[in-house]
Amino acid sequence: MIVTLPPDYRPSEDEEFMNPMQLEYFRQKLLRWRAELLREADETLSSLQNGSLQEPDLTDRASIETDRALELRTRDRARKLIGKIDAALERIENGTYGYCEETGEPISLRRLEARPIATLSIEAQERHERMEKTHRDD
Repeated sequence: MIVTLPPDYRPSEDEEFMNPMQLEYFRQKLLRWRAELLREADETLSSLQNGSLQEPDLTDRASIETDRALELRTRDRARKLIGKIDAALERIENGTYGYCEETGEPISLRRLEARPIATLSIEAQERHERMEKTHRDD
């Protein structure tokens, strides 16, 4: 089913949760985010290929190497994020998007708006983080 969104559409608590309009809204949001990350990765790859470590000054060379290492770490985080975006798009396709993996309850629209790859409700996420902190402190 093809859904066309009005340009000013925003999901609302007044609608049925994860109706076709909301699903399409989040699908488009995730696809735009993914495209942006891929574009940035292409730019990074291009700049790394065009860049040169032939700086005669050791300090300049070290600075360039540090910048490159930082950029590569950022791209690695983006790569992992793309995997989470792909998983969220898959949840949209299979009808589980927007529902907490732990409780099965709806994840708030505000949370999904802020973090469209969220898999846990705020309450479940807080419990998870408390448990993680408790085990980390051991």
